[in-house]
Amino acid sequence: MTAVLDALWRASAYCLHPLVVLWALLPTLLVSALTLALGYLYWEAAVDLVRATVEGWALSAALLLWLESLGAQTLRALVAPLIVVALAVPVIVTLTLLLVVVLALPPLVALVARRRFAALAQRRGAGPLWAVPRALGLSVLALLVLAASVPLWLIPPLALVLPPLVLAVLAVRLLAWGALARHATADERRALLEQRRGALRVMAGIVAVLIAMPSLLWAAGALALVFAPLLAVVAIVLYALVFVFAGLWFAHYLLAALQALRTAQEAQAAQAAREAQARDRRDELAPPVPTPPPPAPAADPAR
Repeated sequence: MTAVLDALWRASAYCLHPLVVLWALLPTLLVSALTLALGYLYWEAAVDLVRATVEGWALSAALLLWLESLGAQTLRALVAPLIVVALAVPVIVTLTLLLVVVLALPPLVALVARRRFAALAQRRGAGPLWAVPRALGLSVLALLVLAASVPLWLIPPLALVLPPLVLAVLAVRLLAWGALARHATADERRALLEQRRGALRVMAGIVAVLIAMPSLLWAAGALALVFAPLLAVVAIVLYALVFVFAGLWFAHYLLAALQALRTAQEAQAAQAAREAQARDRRDELAPPVPTPPPPAPAADPAR
């Protein structure tokens, strides 16, 4: 756990580095521009579609009528926009994570390696061409899992737990893999992820909490919807910072673990070489074993 805390404070300090801030800007600007453009073009159509879908279900229509009978007409009008926001936020978070992994993580890992692990050999167990389709595949899988879990969001505790947990698992898989892609071989990466599974789970839990925090911006209800464009940009900035910080955290922790693994392997190899040399030296100094003379030939009975 000491190594996790050491990597934590180092990642926090690196977040203030000017290059880190610049690399975090690119995913933020791209996702913000795309979100605002899609919201401008399709917000009203999406809200109308969700409202028609909700009112078309007997159970939800009865619930809306019950709310209206209680005098909560404003709440009824907010249901459809809030559902659109709730469905859009996981997509925005996933897209932000994907762009951070593809665009920002490689230079972040290079910065950490250059400043702390300059002597660590780059064995390139995974090429950059494989990183993008892998990240895309895992992101699509995470979105499918989130879509399948939407009915469980009706249970209040699960609505707050499931989306951040799924996104945190996705973040750990992408960021841990990306942190080791340039320096570790495939065998080293599998060994490290297996050996450090407990620490990575703790880190995933902390990342899940950090992912859930920007979602609190939408807790203001109607006021949040009034300032939805501004809140969307603020949330994207926070998500990008979370994933950049997490990427630095994983880079510091896993590169240090990789260095320790190689040091231990080199020590074992050196010890084995010394033992082999000692055996050879003992064999050289040992007196030769006398060879018994060959047996005399047997006498010929015919003579």
